[in-house]
Amino acid sequence: MPTASYPSRVKLVDVGPRDGLQNEKSPVPAAVKIELVHRLQDAGLREVEVTSFVSPKWVPQMADNAEVMAGIQRKPGVRYSVLTPNLKGFEAALASRPDEVVVFGAASEAFSQKNINCSIAESIERFAPVVEAARAAGIYVRGAISCAVGCPYEGEVAPERVAYVAQLMKQIGVQHVGVADTIGVGTPLKVQRAIEAALQHYALDDVSGHFHDTYGQALANTLAALALGVWQFDTSVAGLGGCPYAKGATGNVATEDVVYMLHGMGIETGINLDKLIDAGVYISDFLGRKTQSRAATAILNKRAG
Repeated sequence: MPTASYPSRVKLVDVGPRDGLQNEKSPVPAAVKIELVHRLQDAGLREVEVTSFVSPKWVPQMADNAEVMAGIQRKPGVRYSVLTPNLKGFEAALASRPDEVVVFGAASEAFSQKNINCSIAESIERFAPVVEAARAAGIYVRGAISCAVGCPYEGEVAPERVAYVAQLMKQIGVQHVGVADTIGVGTPLKVQRAIEAALQHYALDDVSGHFHDTYGQALANTLAALALGVWQFDTSVAGLGGCPYAKGATGNVATEDVVYMLHGMGIETGINLDKLIDAGVYISDFLGRKTQSRAATAILNKRAG
């Protein structure tokens, strides 16, 4: 692939504090989450997905959402996003002044039913009042299309399903969509087809990729998306995270690995890799395990040498 086809700059949204930590079994104190956000922004990240305003009954780890948002020392030029699954969640989030809210819908009917007990169309319809309220308040709305290439219940997901969800999201006023390989089963051409399906309804600048590394395909899938001109991606520091509804799904692709690859390709990110690795070490140490990032592991070994 000729280098000319790749974007010269890429924007990464670190979803570690939210998507990465939401399934941790033991509670992570608000102070640790706040410190993680501070370390990420100090490393040069300009987009951080901080928390979600979801019922603590479902996601106890996010019960401290308002405390975390209130505790962050906001840096000019950094955008702080939160996940809002319904109007009640959005109303709670509003007081914490997020720059962006994230709504979501699955490209798989089976996943939608198992996850939120309703059809895809119903799930998107539920978000209509959230999108309307957010945009009226001047808050940017991003949508995530989960299970865009594969589903734990129905297997492979056709690109047409992705186009369908993208169309529904466009209709209710969602401004940007992320194509998410929630369970990490995607391979490069399948991912490209899913992205091309989203591009039927959204401009290239309004589409991003969100890849999990379950089968070790996340970097290859990122490269495949870059080749289409996609320049925005969700990543997670230290490779934190999984999906509670997808058995065995490992974490999001590690931010450090994506940054290492991009910098090696001469693509700018505005991120300081060493500081980013330190942020990953900070949270991994707290969780009592090693970083899931291969690049971080290699660089840490070199440092120790």
